[in-house]
Amino acid sequence: MSDTEFVETGEITGTKDKNYNLTWFLQSCLENALRLQTYIADAEASGDTQLVELFTKAQANSQKGAELAKPLLASRLVREE
Repeated sequence: MSDTEFVETGEITGTKDKNYNLTWFLQSCLENALRLQTYIADAEASGDTQLVELFTKAQANSQKGAELAKPLLASRLVREE
């Protein structure tokens, strides 16, 4: 890590780094799944079945990542209360 990078330790956000990272991951997966829906619709509209297949698989992976992260984040937040 360079001297210019900042590491969140919870002092600024109030969230420990590991939970912040997990929260970011969950949010990114969910946003990606939503964004890919637009890409799928665009590919369908242009008749590009290869892109439809690619974006649909990518969307499923994003959804899977979110589904894996949700219970993990929930259990960690409950333990910290």
